[in-house]
Amino acid sequence: MVEEGARTPRGRPATARGRLERVLGGRAALWAGFALVHTVVIAIGLRVRGSVFHDVSSAYLDWVQRAIDGAGVVGIDLPWVYPVLAIVPMAIAYAFGPDHYLATWFALVVVLDAVAFAVLLGRRRLAPTRRLAAWWWLAFLGLLGPVALGRIDAITAPIAIVALLLAARHARVAALLLTIGAWIKVWPAALGIALVTASRRRLDVALVALVVSGAVIAVSLVAGGAGAVFGFLGEQDSRGLQVEAPAAVPWLWAIALGSTGAEVSFDRELVTFQVSGPHVDAVAGLLTPLMAVALAGVAALGVVSVRRGAAYGALLPPLSLALVSVLLVCNKVGSPQFATWLAAPVVLGLCLRPGRFVPPALLVAAIAGCTQVLYPVLYDRLLVADPALVLVLSVKVLLELAVLGWSVRAVWKSGMPGREVA
Repeated sequence: MVEEGARTPRGRPATARGRLERVLGGRAALWAGFALVHTVVIAIGLRVRGSVFHDVSSAYLDWVQRAIDGAGVVGIDLPWVYPVLAIVPMAIAYAFGPDHYLATWFALVVVLDAVAFAVLLGRRRLAPTRRLAAWWWLAFLGLLGPVALGRIDAITAPIAIVALLLAARHARVAALLLTIGAWIKVWPAALGIALVTASRRRLDVALVALVVSGAVIAVSLVAGGAGAVFGFLGEQDSRGLQVEAPAAVPWLWAIALGSTGAEVSFDRELVTFQVSGPHVDAVAGLLTPLMAVALAGVAALGVVSVRRGAAYGALLPPLSLALVSVLLVCNKVGSPQFATWLAAPVVLGLCLRPGRFVPPALLVAAIAGCTQVLYPVLYDRLLVADPALVLVLSVKVLLELAVLGWSVRAVWKSGMPGREVA
């Protein structure tokens, strides 16, 4: 025990701040924070009126139960909104039966998060950059709230974090993980594009992605999924403009200001709330091709930076963040759990270039906080276009645009002459 006025082993006076840093900087404190954040987030989700975990306890369980009852496997026998491997974690959560489905899902997500957290902390002496990234990720999960654990994205987020952390030394393993993640929920494919662009082993990365994808498709075809294996592409393309989508903001403001030409309606087939009004269908139809063009443009910018000599560590984090931000900004669905996609690039950036990545880390944390306010805290008020909630959504969209702008600029600057080699 160090008394007031005593000195540390290096001869510096011990201070309350120094003692606090030593306590919070240890692995025990980090793992205690991990346990606390996950416990609190789950508890909040279970107490919120109108189950935040409805997708898990109802939709996911129903899909698995129907497969067990012989009514068809989604993604194989029936077209599905998700890629075919999404059924795997949903089926694993059925391990202890339907009565324990939600609890088993939580256990699965926590185990995956724990694996990612352990990889982040590493086995050697805990570096300050990894400590910072670990605390940021815990804060992000707490700010985002229950939706961070109660959707299929909670499976792919830790997979993506592990993949990016391993990518520098184990590019093929990273490619394997990202490809599996993309066949669970499409978004990790954006990180795969970033890895192919930034890595010197891009041919290995591309080959692994092709082989794994080929294997998934082949198994699906053998199982009888010829008509459904790519069904998720059509299912997404046919969706309307969801109420949380960035592009829905003008119509929400119109409703908030008293317009009778726009409204929020419920899609019973997709179980989502969507906006309707003048030109909504046209805008929704333009968003998917706009996303494709924007992704291609950002990827091309990454290629230019590589040719100008951008270092791997300088390029991969902002390029990953830029591509994922495009998926958010141009998305006509805009579900709250999509914010989890931003975590992996920020964690990598804080590990490799913490000084440069503090601004986007703060912006992404603010996006998470806005998301929890919108869902589940005050979601009912967003559905009636309460001006205060429309303002929160507008702020969130502006934050997403700011992250996109920052990351595109960082990609460009990574290839400028004279930039340090990471």
